[in-house]
This record gives sequence, structure tokens and C-alpha cells, in this order.
Amino acid sequence: MRLSRSLSITSLSGLPLWEEESLPVQDLLLFEVSWEVTNKVGGIYTVIQTKAKITVDEWGENYIMMGPYYEHNFKTQVEKCEPPNQAIKAAMDSLINNGCQVHFGRWLIEGSPYVILFDIGAAAWNLDRWKGDLWNACSIGLPYHDREANDSLIFGSLVAWFFKELTDQLQDKPNVIAHFHEWQAGTGLVLSRSRKIPLATIFTTHATLLGRYLCAGNADFYNNLDKFNIDQEAGDRQIYHRYCLERAAVHCAHVFTTVSQITAVEANHMLHRQPDVVTPNGLNVRKFSAMHEFQNLHSMNKAKIQEFVRGHFYGHLDFNLEKTLFFFIAGRYEFSNKGADLFLESLSRLNYLLRVHKNDFTVVVFFIMPAKTNNFNVESLKGQAVRKQLWDTAQSVKEKFGKRLYESLLRGEIPDMSKILDRDDFTIMKRAIYATQRHSFPPVTTHNMLDDSTDPILSNIRRIGLFNGRNDRVKIVFHPEFLSSTSPLLPMDYEEFVRGCHLGVFPSYYEPWGYTPGECTVMGIPSVTTNLSGFGCFMEEHVSDPSEYGIYIVDRRFRSADESCNQLTQFMFSFCQQSRRQRIIQRNRTERLSDLLDWRYLGRFYMHARHLALSRSFPGKFKMDHLNLPPTQGFRYPRPASVPPSPSASLHSTPHHSDEEDDDTYDEEEEAERDRQNIKAPFTLGAEPEGKSNQPLENGN
Repeated sequence: MRLSRSLSITSLSGLPLWEEESLPVQDLLLFEVSWEVTNKVGGIYTVIQTKAKITVDEWGENYIMMGPYYEHNFKTQVEKCEPPNQAIKAAMDSLINNGCQVHFGRWLIEGSPYVILFDIGAAAWNLDRWKGDLWNACSIGLPYHDREANDSLIFGSLVAWFFKELTDQLQDKPNVIAHFHEWQAGTGLVLSRSRKIPLATIFTTHATLLGRYLCAGNADFYNNLDKFNIDQEAGDRQIYHRYCLERAAVHCAHVFTTVSQITAVEANHMLHRQPDVVTPNGLNVRKFSAMHEFQNLHSMNKAKIQEFVRGHFYGHLDFNLEKTLFFFIAGRYEFSNKGADLFLESLSRLNYLLRVHKNDFTVVVFFIMPAKTNNFNVESLKGQAVRKQLWDTAQSVKEKFGKRLYESLLRGEIPDMSKILDRDDFTIMKRAIYATQRHSFPPVTTHNMLDDSTDPILSNIRRIGLFNGRNDRVKIVFHPEFLSSTSPLLPMDYEEFVRGCHLGVFPSYYEPWGYTPGECTVMGIPSVTTNLSGFGCFMEEHVSDPSEYGIYIVDRRFRSADESCNQLTQFMFSFCQQSRRQRIIQRNRTERLSDLLDWRYLGRFYMHARHLALSRSFPGKFKMDHLNLPPTQGFRYPRPASVPPSPSASLHSTPHHSDEEDDDTYDEEEEAERDRQNIKAPFTLGAEPEGKSNQPLENGN
């Protein structure tokens, strides 16, 4: 059976249609193996969860996920049921009869995929024997004290055992594809291959193990990729056995994939294998029936953030909230990897520029990064209480005022404004004003930090001197907890908060993909990313002028830290110069890019990886011409039709401008239609875009 290389399953709005000969899914079984199936640990959970629906749509009951069993997760996330396939049931029974515990059900997420979950603890009595099997198979020994590595061995051994029983039952019909994610699941791949189990195997690394450790240690990673002594670096960090497991899985797999081009470069040096396919991470994009519904959501949620700001900055609220922009950074608290160090330095420079140019805009910046705290800050709680008290006072006075005004008008009299409020009302209002007096600066953090003196963000805030003073045009709020709608301070979910902000800033140094700017794009919120993140590289390939679509890409690969900092400062300063109408237009353009991040498009890269794995593992049944592949066209968004040829022409000549200024040449629907018609296809899948191999990529300011 000959396989087509064309990768599309559907045509998105404005995206060209790729014709494809589908795989005979009725004659195949697809298993996806990951430590994060029903078990939320990190970003891989998001990848697997969001991708489930399009995979189930394509594969139906022939798609099964595999992961570790945790009782609480199983009870809350999985509906137990019987396997629909008798061979799967027989393989599970074989493990159960040998003293292991295996559970089957439907994962209660969109798509409701089947899951097989293996109880790690119940099979731990086999650990010593399985360590011996691993040593005999590939000469990798695991230390007894590494709990995570030992658990991954138990999990991998159970998976390999299951696949052996399954393939013995199936007898080559249907064929099995097994897709493994990250080194924790990779042990199952290594053991399956060493036992010559007839599987088509795929291994995906979302970030190399050693890459994470090196970047966490502030190494000059990308400039020294070819200089690291990999074995020594892994040994120094006491992760040599984990590194060996990861590298063995990479080299045993029929197809090796990574999530981005930048991770492909990293994997080639760290793991010594060039990825066969790059499989970018996507999201399930839900389009609103009304074109500007997401703009309405922005306005509603911005009002909620403004309420928080009114309370947090009480006594120092000498700036106009209608001329206040909300920036934010969010994610794991990896100070350097996530670019918080560069961001803080850029904010110091932005504050200087806004003050020098006498810009009337204020920027409130939120840091949403979980850190060790013991409770809410008293000043922060007091601020929200003062705000609520003021609101209640205003409502009480308003009610009295309205009643007296109503009675006066009923009598046919024009009310005497000096008498409509009595002395008690003025006393109440004076007390309310007195309550808002504050002799200290508004706090820069909303919680009491356990390591206040050594915390990286607070230490750098002290260094740059941004203490929310009256003269500062940049204000900082560090919220060291993930957001929740039940919080007494900022009662908003993360999605609501993102929709209410104006700009997400993620100047990461190490970010294999980067879901945070992707989520901003899907919600129509402009964002800053870098050319060291998978998302940034992806957008540079697919969009002619990302900055005009609200994707600002900082060059951290080919510029010094100071130059990157200046570029980020310029991006933010230019954003502050935009009028309200320009920001609305930019949000419309940003939201149009959401099609690029939809799994309906990005899922085709996973389909290609499966095609390739089948052709390499079962060449007699599935064929693919590796040397003479027909070109598979990508696409590239052009510059928006209404944007002038020079980026500078779209900026104000002076920092002082009118929010009422208008641009009669802009029509949202007309521009969107032109974008769809002008989408270009400059490169073939897997090929390096011309002229991009050795040169830094240009970024519009």
C-alpha cells in the first residue's frame, strides 16, 4: 500500500487544502504513551489533552492512550468501561493474572479517548528483576534513590509487556503504532525494540533533559551547543542514567520528532540524532459566531482588572485608568529561562522612556509566577477592602441624592445642589477620602514571600528601583500564585485575565514551544516572544511581518543581552504609542492567526510521522518514497493589506496623540479576505526556508 505524503485533513478558513490519502485506520491501532495521561504535571498534559479530539475524530475506537494509574485522578477524570477490542482485553487480563493492576476507561475530556492506566505501585515488586532486564537489553543501570527513574522503568516494563501480549494476540493484523512522549515513557520503547515486538514506534521529545538542566544553571547554552561534553555534563548533574534512557529511546525509535525547529537543533547536538519530523503544539480553537465577540470579552475582563488596580493602588491612584495598559508574564518560576530577568531590565528602561517623553500612558505589569508564600499581603487585602468600602459609600450617597432629586423634580422645582446633600453626607464622604490616605507605596507583591530577601524577582525590583512610586509610569504587581476565580484579591481565571490584558510578554531564553503566547494569540491578545522559543520560530516561518499581527519576536539568538533588552524595550514603547483604535485593529489581526495554531492544521504533522513510522517498520505493507518526496506546501501570511510598506509609517511621529484619531482606510472584513487570498507557500515541509539557515531573522519594530 503506497502512502501519500500530503498532510492535510481539512481546509481552515483562508488556508489552502492539502489532498491526502488517509491511512487505513480500521486496520491499525494507535497507542499514545505518556506519563501525563490523566496526570497533570507540565505542558505535555496540555498537548495530549488538546490533541485528543482531532485524533479521536480520525481514529475512533482504534486510538488508546496509556499512562500511570493514580487513584484520585482515575476517580475524578476517567469513566471506567470495558475494552471494545478483545485483543486489548486479553492482553490486560494476562498482566492482571500475573499480579499487575491495569485499568481501562474513557478520559473525560473533549473527544473522550480510551485510556489504559498501569498501577506503578502494585508492580513495584518486579523492580529488581526489571532493572536486570534493562541492563541486559542496553547496559543502563538505575540508582536505587532515583524514584522518578525507577517509576519510569516500572511503567515502561508494563507497557512493553502489554505490547508483547497484544501483538501475540493480533498476529500482525491489525498493525500497531506506538507513540511515546519524553524519557519517562521512553523506557517502554527501548524494551519493546530490544524484544523485537512488531510495532511502528515514534518518540517525541518536548525538551531535551540535559537542555533543561544546563539552561537552569545559566549556561550560555545556544552559543556552546557544539562545545558541551554531553556525558560529563550529565554525569556532573547526576542524571547520566536518565540521559542514557532518553538517548536510547531517541535512537531506537523508527521516527524521532521534536516540537519546534529550535528544539530540533538542540536535539541534534544533545542526543545526536536529527529529528525526522517537527510536530508543533496546537490548541483547540473555538471561533465566535459574532466577529468581534472576543473584543467584547476583552472589554469586560479589562474592567475586572481595573477594579483590582483601584484597590491595590488606593491613595496613589493619580493615573487615568482609561490610559493604563496591562502587561503580564506567566508560567513556571524559572527566572532566567522564562526571560523574567530581561523583562525587568526592559521595564526599567521603558519607565525611563515614558517619563522622558512625558507619555500620559501608565503601564501596570503583572508577574503571575507561583513561588513560596505563607499568605496574602495585609496591605493588598486592605486595599480591596478600602475599595469596596468606598464603593458602598458612593452607592449610599448616590441613593440619597437620587431620592431627593426625584422628589424635587416631582414638585416641579429645580433642586438646590448645595442643599441636596446634607452635612452627614459630606462627613461620610470626607471619612471615605481620609480612609484612602496612604503613607507607603502600594506593595509590589500581593503575598508574603517566604524568601523575600533572596527572591529573584523582588531582588531585581529593588535593583532597578520600581517601587510603584507616583512618578513611575511603570507599576509592578507580583502575584506569586496561579490565578483563581475564588481569590479574594483578583477573582479571575487565567483565561479571563489574559483576555483583559493588552500585551503578554514572554522573552524566554529556553522555551521548546511556549503555550503562553499561543494562548494569547488564540484569544486575540498581542504578545512578545523570542526566536529561541518554538512558538517564535514557528511564527517567523508562517507570518511575513509578525509584529503587524501583534506577535513581537525578540532576537535573543543572534544579539547580545543588552541589544535584546533594547529591542524588547522598543517593542513595548511602540505599543504604548498606539492609539486605542490601533490596538483594536491589531487585536483583530492577532486573532486571525489563531487558525495557524489549530490542531486541525497542526495535527497533519503527527499524521506524517505515523506514515513514516509505518513505512519504516512494515516496509512490505506501507511504502513511502523517502528520496523523491512530492512537495508539501506550507503557507505564509502576508503583511496586512492596510499596513504601509514601512513599519515606521504606522507609528506616531510624536508620543502625544489623540485616541480619537481614525483611519478610514481600514476595513476588518476586507483586510481579512485579502489575507486569505494572498497567503503564500514559500517552503516545503521539513525544508529550511531559504536564507534562514545562518542569519538572524528580521523583526519589525
